[in-house]
Amino acid sequence: MISVTRSLRLTSPFWVWIGDQLTVFHSQLLLFLSAILASHRGDAKMEKLARLSLAAGCISDSDRSYVLDVALPPSSGVGVAASRCDRSLRLHDEATLRPVGEYRGHTGRVCGLTFARTRSGLLYSASADGTVRGWDVRRPGTDTAQLFRGDPSHVFCSFDLSCGDALLCAGTSVLSRYSFNVRRPNQQSIDTSFFCFAIQLEGGDSFLVFWDSRKAGSAPLGVYSESHGDDVTQVRFHPCNKDRLASGGTDGLVNVFDLRRGSEEEALLRTCDAGSSVATVCWGGEGGRRLLCLTHDEGVRLWDLDLEQPHAILDCPDARRLTVTSDSGGPDYLLGGARLEGRAQLLVAGGDRDGSVLLMECDVNGLRHLGTLRGGHAATVRCFAWDEGRGALFTGGEDARLSLWKAEGGKSSAFKLKSAATKKHRRANKPPY
Repeated sequence: MISVTRSLRLTSPFWVWIGDQLTVFHSQLLLFLSAILASHRGDAKMEKLARLSLAAGCISDSDRSYVLDVALPPSSGVGVAASRCDRSLRLHDEATLRPVGEYRGHTGRVCGLTFARTRSGLLYSASADGTVRGWDVRRPGTDTAQLFRGDPSHVFCSFDLSCGDALLCAGTSVLSRYSFNVRRPNQQSIDTSFFCFAIQLEGGDSFLVFWDSRKAGSAPLGVYSESHGDDVTQVRFHPCNKDRLASGGTDGLVNVFDLRRGSEEEALLRTCDAGSSVATVCWGGEGGRRLLCLTHDEGVRLWDLDLEQPHAILDCPDARRLTVTSDSGGPDYLLGGARLEGRAQLLVAGGDRDGSVLLMECDVNGLRHLGTLRGGHAATVRCFAWDEGRGALFTGGEDARLSLWKAEGGKSSAFKLKSAATKKHRRANKPPY
């Protein structure tokens, strides 16, 4: 009888309610602990960024060519690739930055550089010469392994590869159309052999060009031609979704596409107004649900793509006016952004004219200073790449230097800044880019 009574009491509505509350409490506790753990990991990442110091460097003494872009492979042991203003690509040892290979073939300025994620040792580059080339970095100095061309009139100014390595996309400069009008300046004139020739710019088209990367030498799969009215300065595939693409242009528009859909009009999901010419775009946030845009006049805008309307959750017209650091205020210019895995925040890098690099955390609340890297460059820094797995940052600049920054270790004795006289000579003999 006693056991039956206890059983009845435990199954009464009161005890059922208690059991439900305990279950809810247990679930909330797990979520709370997971959030604390994620925050701790995120704080550790930010702390690592704040403790970076110069670990290695490489100077191109032979030609003084600017470093325009840096690309990191998905796994270690391949090397770090850098494009330079002399239209060459150079491969560097990822620990010492010692040059280990060089690739030439482009006849125009290199506008994009990225490693394949699933095919080891394959590096892609695009150029203003209207070609996209694939290089086998396991064989330094060899000719192009893959070659893709667009229309002969195409001048590429941006490029990217999808996360699944299947699609290549390049953005073009605007292709202007001109009209020629011939008229007499004065109908009453006796000398009818004299005419005026008027040339009028009627506008033009810019394109997003797509190829199947698995079919080397094949014609483009297709183009998008209606979403931008000026140079397409950026194309960026989503880091996890192979069918999601963002593009930005000097027309001030940032577009988001779903490439699974049919026509360009159907594929266009969002159009965001950057308010100025777009310099770079970057996916960020948990699951890549946010989109960061940096403009050519140093503006910063951040959109939450989960919102129904493309409303900027951060709108900073000019980062140079911000007081990011107590000693120098805001950056002189912005380099770009990088996604931080599992974090709502993004990493934004800027710099000053003396070669210092400012690292900032970016979210809905604005930009917050993480640290300033000094001693790696003596002129404007052009590019950076963050290797989250190894906790390493790579930077390249107009002083022909490629620098490696890590949380452990100090400045390499083999990498020393040139004297003031050398800096002055270098500024007087700048390359064309």
